[in-house]
Amino acid sequence: MYQFSRAIFRELAPHIEPGPDSCASQQAVLRACEATIERLATDRHYFARPSRTLFNEIRSHFPMSDQAYVWRVVSCYVDCAREFVIANPFAGLGMSGEPAQCRATTRKGTACQRAPLPHNGYCPSHQHLAETEDGAALAA
Repeated sequence: MYQFSRAIFRELAPHIEPGPDSCASQQAVLRACEATIERLATDRHYFARPSRTLFNEIRSHFPMSDQAYVWRVVSCYVDCAREFVIANPFAGLGMSGEPAQCRATTRKGTACQRAPLPHNGYCPSHQHLAETEDGAALAA
């Protein structure tokens, strides 16, 4: 997944505002890109607006004249990363290589240990939670 964060950084690095702390700005932009893509890969169901989150985090490192360009780059690459994650469910493994777990919690408050279905992240026992999420999204 780091190919997406590195691609965002490579596109935006020449446009980072020059100054005495430009090295720190580059590091901050790279860290923000990697953190956003990692969260998108591991927790996409609870990450509503990754493009906006990343843009708001890095926009201070760019001049005003480049803000529109930064937004276009960020939204394009984050959309591509989201499509990649949806298309490649990683065969029951999380992005870090460990087994994926159901998104639900048990009555005791612990995380469900069963393997989730790839299309919504819930195990067969908790499919009713996915249906209520879809209904809430349609109502909003």
